[in-house]
Amino acid sequence: MTAPNAQDFAPQDPIQDSIAQRLQLIQAQLPPQVRLIAVSKQVSLEKMRLAYAAGVRDFGESQVQEVAHKHSALSDLPGIRWHLIGHLQSNKVRPAIELFDWIHSVDDLKLAQRLDRLAGELGKTPKVCLQVKLLPDPNKYGWEVDALLQDLKLLNQCQHLQILGLMTILPFGLAAEEALRAFEQARELADRIRGLALPQIQMQELSMGMSGDYPQAVAAGATMVRLGTILFGDRPLAGTR
Repeated sequence: MTAPNAQDFAPQDPIQDSIAQRLQLIQAQLPPQVRLIAVSKQVSLEKMRLAYAAGVRDFGESQVQEVAHKHSALSDLPGIRWHLIGHLQSNKVRPAIELFDWIHSVDDLKLAQRLDRLAGELGKTPKVCLQVKLLPDPNKYGWEVDALLQDLKLLNQCQHLQILGLMTILPFGLAAEEALRAFEQARELADRIRGLALPQIQMQELSMGMSGDYPQAVAAGATMVRLGTILFGDRPLAGTR
């Protein structure tokens, strides 16, 4: 699979046609089992509504405080689902549980245990992915593989989290072959964890692939891809309206 290129996304008028065209081109390349998460951080409410009208239901945000406003402003859109894809600070855990349907970025044991405790207090069972760091990168969060395997026994004691898969973000600048191999390692790790048959940990989902590397992620078995620039264009935008 080859990612759409720049000429595929020539500016359209009005904006609605541009977003709908981009979405159509992307979805034509995604297998039906792969969920497209539109990364809407710093994207205006207007563009998000246009994406929703074009069929998007899953929106990814990096900051709890940004989605708090959007969650309220877009509450009239039925079926919208919110995905936290950025690093979650411990002091934002409670609002994250209340606002998001999915938390992809559970990146260490302490955070998972805090999420589990507060989810129990709130009567929630959030869907989460465990973020794993497959290649050295000081700018990325996540478990290294050996550390995650060591923590699985304690993660399996989390009673209020639906641990449904893995999430990974690759370092910038990898060649396509390097990205493919890294994504394949994520799939192999998920298979390995699945084979342990831990009752509280399922490996149904692989959240991996962004605008620059999603074709390799899909080829390796991604079930969710997180696409922002390729759908909405360059950011940041001024404001959230």
